[in-house]
Amino acid sequence: MTAEQITAERTAAERSEAAARRAGVEVRELREIADFEAVAALFDTIWKAPPTAVPITVELMIAFAHSGNYVAGAFEGERLAGASIGFLAGPPGTTLHSHVTGAAVGRGIGFALKLHQRAWALAQGLTRITWTYDPLVRRNAHFNITKLGARPEAYLPSFYGRMEDAVNAGDESDRLLAVWPVAGPRVAAACACDVPEPAPAPADAVVALGERDDRPVEGRGDGRVLLVATPRDVETLRRARPATAAAWRRAVRASLGGLLDDGARVTGFTAAGEYIVERS
Repeated sequence: MTAEQITAERTAAERSEAAARRAGVEVRELREIADFEAVAALFDTIWKAPPTAVPITVELMIAFAHSGNYVAGAFEGERLAGASIGFLAGPPGTTLHSHVTGAAVGRGIGFALKLHQRAWALAQGLTRITWTYDPLVRRNAHFNITKLGARPEAYLPSFYGRMEDAVNAGDESDRLLAVWPVAGPRVAAACACDVPEPAPAPADAVVALGERDDRPVEGRGDGRVLLVATPRDVETLRRARPATAAAWRRAVRASLGGLLDDGARVTGFTAAGEYIVERS
């Protein structure tokens, strides 16, 4: 291991510990069945999934932890307040795929878990962490792109098929694949700043997908830099106006998915809830 790698690993661990202190938690890897059962109970309060559609089972967490994968929890004293589970992915020796993370929103616990995950990955000699998220959920896009410095690299239509939990039921499970190069300068800078500012919309950007009266509006697709809007609160739309939520799903799939399929790349996410997409 080089001196630069040792320094990066040490700095990542320090930032992880600092983020945990700010959130008022201790983040640690889990080994005991009682801890895995507490994760299952916590996730049930978040997703309210039927028994046949839980995010992850206790048995699978045990197997992951036993075989050297990532299973960690954030504790407030003795109470579990968040957890994250990931598994080693290909190419071998390079990637951790973060399968599921759940925590209270707005308290910094999710940020602390991700920084712990990053420090763990660097200590294992890994170069990146990947995960999927719903492209319509603004707070997740802001968290992943702005706060963590990750970048979506692929649009995955109906990735998980039909989902029956309280968060996703009634909608298709389109996902973006986020890629987090754990030693990259953008990621290191994001992890050093607790609340980075959202990216401003470039002056030359054109609107590929806009919003009017909470509905998607198709724009132009001929710019080098394009903006793709998202709904203000898709989870409320799914419950109150499912047809509008479905319209947003189709519109973002066609616009953002089409651009990524054509080789464009996401470079930021604005305060107004727009993906900034640039053609090469």
